[in-house]
Amino acid sequence: MEKPGTDQDNEGNLGILNQFEGPVRENLDAKCGGDVFLLLFVALVGVINLWRTTSEEKRDLERLEKPIYNSVRQAAEVHRQVRKYMKDILKPGMLMTDLCETLENTVRKLISENGLQAGIAFPTGCSLNWVAAHWTPNSGDKTVLQYDDVMKLDFGTHINGHIVDCAFTVAFNPVFNPLLEASREATNTGIKESGIDVRLCDIGAAIQEVMESYEVEINGKVFQVKSIRNLNGHSIGPYQIHAGKSVPIVKGGEQTKMEEGEFYAIETFGSTGKGYVREDLECSHYMKNFDVGHTPLRLPRAKQLLATINKNFSTLAFCRRYLDRLGETKYLMALKNLCDAGIVQPYPPLCDIKGSYVSQFEHTILLRPTCKEVVSRGDDY
Repeated sequence: MEKPGTDQDNEGNLGILNQFEGPVRENLDAKCGGDVFLLLFVALVGVINLWRTTSEEKRDLERLEKPIYNSVRQAAEVHRQVRKYMKDILKPGMLMTDLCETLENTVRKLISENGLQAGIAFPTGCSLNWVAAHWTPNSGDKTVLQYDDVMKLDFGTHINGHIVDCAFTVAFNPVFNPLLEASREATNTGIKESGIDVRLCDIGAAIQEVMESYEVEINGKVFQVKSIRNLNGHSIGPYQIHAGKSVPIVKGGEQTKMEEGEFYAIETFGSTGKGYVREDLECSHYMKNFDVGHTPLRLPRAKQLLATINKNFSTLAFCRRYLDRLGETKYLMALKNLCDAGIVQPYPPLCDIKGSYVSQFEHTILLRPTCKEVVSRGDDY
């Protein structure tokens, strides 16, 4: 039988704590209620974090990755400048197609678009109201931005395939401010909770707790803001917007841990509806499957369209307007053929119940060996 620990045994555990003196030790005592083992755990976490920030080995690892860091920081600076410009010109009455093309042309100019080396990472999402994600106007769409709309502006930039995925919500009517604040603070909570060796499920639980502490009153009716349970943040890889890991925004997710060197899009969606989305409306977003091998195609037009996709987008997402811009015409049958063959994946709009409102905020973070960097953070959010 194991002998219960004595005070003398505990003294041996206190050596590591003795380096924490004065106000630091008092703060630890206050947080942990004097529990020696909890104190020891907190101190150990502090020592591990200190080791990460001071380790010469970790700093050497960062020096090796500096070209990648600089690429993503440059892409993030373009994102900040573009969204600042767009916020200054956005107003009710704008044609959604004009809004998107203005944004995209500004990205192309500022990032010095150069084939697959630098440019737009995915289509401009400008989903309205109960549409949560993956909506951008197709050619000929006459949708106009209204005063009472809630628009999620989700766009991406990249340099050498290193993607910055970042989004914010626009609402002209101040009645929606609590809804926007809910998703903004939930996203900030997700960023705060993220880190090397953190379990993805723990981040989801923290996000949901913050998100669902908010209420919004619309037309005299009070709605609790809900986290949309089947939307997630995600890991990001080179030329791969969804790299395999999902960051839930509700409790009960998987136990998988974040790892050193990974990029993540931390994004949250708050809804006044059911908090669950389904595919609906006309599809605009498409992306070539990342792991697809050679697949024989019978239709010459499908082969031709695939060559255009490979040359201009590779495994980055694209939309119909981008194909139109490249001079492609009468391609819908060929595009369907590529989708049916499993080469290209369609991403239809994701919608909560009609009449509801959804807000979104998103940042890209980098888990460097020595620290966590929120690469897309700006003065705005």
